[in-house]
This record gives sequence, C-alpha cells and structure tokens, in this order.
Amino acid sequence: MEDVRLCARAGVALAAMLAVSVVSGSAYGAGAAPDVSGTYWATQYNAKLQIVGGGDLPLTANGKKAYDMNIAGLKDGSITDAARKFCVPDGLPRALATPYPFEIIQAPPGQITMVHELNHQIRVIAMDKPLPSEDELTTLPFYNGHSVGHFEGDTLLVETAGFNEKTFLDATGAPHTDELRTVERIRRISATELEDVITIHDPKYYTRDWQARFVYTLRDDVWLEGYVCGEPHRDLSSVVGVRRP
Repeated sequence: MEDVRLCARAGVALAAMLAVSVVSGSAYGAGAAPDVSGTYWATQYNAKLQIVGGGDLPLTANGKKAYDMNIAGLKDGSITDAARKFCVPDGLPRALATPYPFEIIQAPPGQITMVHELNHQIRVIAMDKPLPSEDELTTLPFYNGHSVGHFEGDTLLVETAGFNEKTFLDATGAPHTDELRTVERIRRISATELEDVITIHDPKYYTRDWQARFVYTLRDDVWLEGYVCGEPHRDLSSVVGVRRP
C-alpha cells in the first residue's frame, strides 16, 4: 500500500513539473516567454471608461448619437444590457474593467488563455500567428473578437479584431461598430501587479485612437468561483467603486 502511495505522489509531482515547464515558457520554444500567468483581481472599478490622459470619449457625431441612444435606452429599459441579463461575454475593453478575478494561463502550447470569473468568459489568444482573413473576421464575428499575440520583450502584445456589435465598451453604454480593433500591451509592472493598456480604434464612432489602462493585483490565494446571472456572487467589498446594495 505504501508503494502505491509513493507512486501516486510521484505522479502528482511529475504532473506539477510538467505544468511549471509549460508556464515557464517551454511551450514557446527554446527561449522562455515572460511569465504573466496567475490569478489577478482589480482593486478599483469604474463603470465609465477612464481615458489615459483624461477627458471625454472622442466621439464622432455618429458616435455621440449612438452613445446618447444607449444611455437613454439603458435608463428606460428599451435597451437590454445582455452581458448582465443573459451572461453573454462583455466584449473589449469592458471585460478588462471586471471587478471579479480572472486567470491567465500560458497553455496549451501556442496559446494564452484568459479565464474570467464574470460570465465565465474565456479569451483565447493565438500566439505568433496572424489575424484571420478579413472574410473570416467579417463572417464569423465574436463577442470578444479574434485575438492573436506575441511577446515584445517583457510585454505581451495582443491584437484583436472581428467583433460583433452586441456589446458596449463599458457599463455606461459606450458604443462601437464592427470596425473596432484593439491592441493590448500586457506586462508585469511589479512582482505583484499586472498592467493592461488597451488602444481603441473605431473610426466610425471615434475621431482618434485612444487608450484605457487597467492594473490588477496578483492574487494566487484566490480561486475562481461559479457565476450565474441573477444569483448571489462573491464578496466584492474589497474593490473600490463597486456599488453596494
């Protein structure tokens, strides 16, 4: 019996070593990729996007018209926030403003996977590959778009396109079109902090490209929990800016 226990422990140890090997970069070839894996949790939440440099969203006339319509519709109930009512994905950059924890997994080989507790969203980032063709982006749009990435030094650069038009950029109803494209620069800014700076490009609704910045704390003491629309969820009292009942 003791031999069986020892074999079982050895098997667990081997599995752990293999997992560490993948996360540390062996999945990306001989050169180890920077380690951005872990469970992260924001310490602050803003329903309205905060633009790098300050100021209001640089909306075009059509963008302002769409934003005003979204604000009014969300207020009187004629427009539904499907991400909160039906648990569909938030889209970008709203998913990055989550007050719930999420996990970055540098696996399987050739892929980085982001798992969000909120709405159980899963983002797949194909590493060192080009974006799908324009035809595919147009005919198969996703809530969170199609993402590809590569490392530039210690920074994970993620380009995303091929969004559908069923999401808002933030919880206030900031609009976008199917021409939305984003570029994220994700990196560790300290041993316990992760930064994601996202650039928004949508010339139909915005007069220029603009950026939003999100910072998360590494929380490997936290496990992701189940999430179901309309049911009680985890305690968010540690996150500044979350509205309390």
